[in-house]
Amino acid sequence: MKKTLAAILIILCISGTVENLFSQDTARIMTYNLLNYNGSTVKDQSFRKIVKYSNPDILVCEEVISQSAVNNMLANVMNYYTPGLYSAGTFLNGYDTDNAVFYKSSKFTFLYNYAILTTLRTINLFGLVHNQTGDTIKLFAVHLKASNTTSDQQQRLSEVNVLREFTNSLPQGSEFAVLGDFNIYTSTEPAYQRLLQIDIGNEGYFIDPYTISGTWNQSAYAPYHSQSTRVRAVGDSGSTGGLDDRFDMILNSKALTEQGRVKYIPGSLKPFGNDGNHYNDSINKRPNTSVPDSIADALYYGSDHLPVSALYLFEPLPSAVNVISSVIPESIFLYQNYPNPFNPSTKINFDIPPESGNVKSSVTLTVYNSLGIEIRKLVSENLSPGKYETEFKNDGLPSGVYYYSLVSGKFSVTKSMVLIK
Repeated sequence: MKKTLAAILIILCISGTVENLFSQDTARIMTYNLLNYNGSTVKDQSFRKIVKYSNPDILVCEEVISQSAVNNMLANVMNYYTPGLYSAGTFLNGYDTDNAVFYKSSKFTFLYNYAILTTLRTINLFGLVHNQTGDTIKLFAVHLKASNTTSDQQQRLSEVNVLREFTNSLPQGSEFAVLGDFNIYTSTEPAYQRLLQIDIGNEGYFIDPYTISGTWNQSAYAPYHSQSTRVRAVGDSGSTGGLDDRFDMILNSKALTEQGRVKYIPGSLKPFGNDGNHYNDSINKRPNTSVPDSIADALYYGSDHLPVSALYLFEPLPSAVNVISSVIPESIFLYQNYPNPFNPSTKINFDIPPESGNVKSSVTLTVYNSLGIEIRKLVSENLSPGKYETEFKNDGLPSGVYYYSLVSGKFSVTKSMVLIK
């Protein structure tokens, strides 16, 4: 079977008809303020309709109350129709409400939730590996200070400055985005300007896919609004007044905006359910030309915010030549490193099973630090089926938790190890 597949690939390449045989993968990333979500069964009925219809690959949520709320959301919303479809990342309970992440485990592997502390709410950095390509995407989840007094604006700027200090420290070419509830009213607000500001010597700034200037709560910006979904209160303490604010956003790094291994798909960013015809009105006032009535009703009752989503393209292989030289194995197996904890070195073993035949498979084994920054690539080559062992030496690295990720084709396995001194 493997020889037949290789022969087909060669024939298709010669004829010039190979076109994404191992296709590019598109992932939908969504952010959604759940409005003080504590695991309410009433809200769950709305959320499960929204999730099923929008079908996000990664969902980052704001205003999550507790770990039990995360567990409930996973069981009674994300996996309600298809058990096991989604997994939840590690939840950190900080000040006030918090951020959570859910992801399709068939497409992504969760790496870490790193807390970035501000003087108000925690900013969470979620690191996830795309299983098919092995690329890591970093998502900064924010819920900035609400309201629009001068002190509120300064508080948002303070939180953004903490974020920018962190992103400015990332290596050039890092693929990251910030998403969530920004509570920003205008393009001239200092916090928004700081997010976009280019600092010499780094790529820590963000790029807004929308180039819209001015005060956003005007009818001219109706297609971009994400709050409020209701004109009147519905009994859950949410904001009212109808759609007239652009609070929920997704902003991308330079690397995500320009051509690379992971790229934002231009024009794909949109407040889910906003047809541009509900300025200062409830999202479910008929007609809504963007979603069915049942989904518009779910958006109305679920939260005072609309979800916002964007599409990202993940490149699986750099060229057709690499497709010919390797095939996707049936499976892979990554062992726990030994010793663990370790110092000064540790052994990492992995298997490529014999079901892969005699054709070599493209394999990478990469070590990351706790922030998801690549430390070292231990393996990057085409390997025949068999058992393999490699060594990881600390070489002056600080104590802490490190992750090692084995990727081959559609399979990806990640484990953690601890370096002590």
